[in-house]
Amino acid sequence: MQTINISEFRANLLKYLEVANSGEQISVTSNGKLLATITPPENQKQQAKKQLKALATNAKLHDITSPIDSDWDALK
Repeated sequence: MQTINISEFRANLLKYLEVANSGEQISVTSNGKLLATITPPENQKQQAKKQLKALATNAKLHDITSPIDSDWDALK
């Protein structure tokens, strides 16, 4: 992670946004105090696939159309 001062960030905004877009995190400080962390954008499609994979590890498939313990009027 790269750390830069706010004045350097302002002077070279496009350069640092390109650095973040390439995958590097950037911490922006003022007088040694952290103001913000610029992170690369998440690939939403990849993030969704990760979440679905995580859900798939715990998912249980059951019959979702049969009534559990009550009669449905539609089945009479």
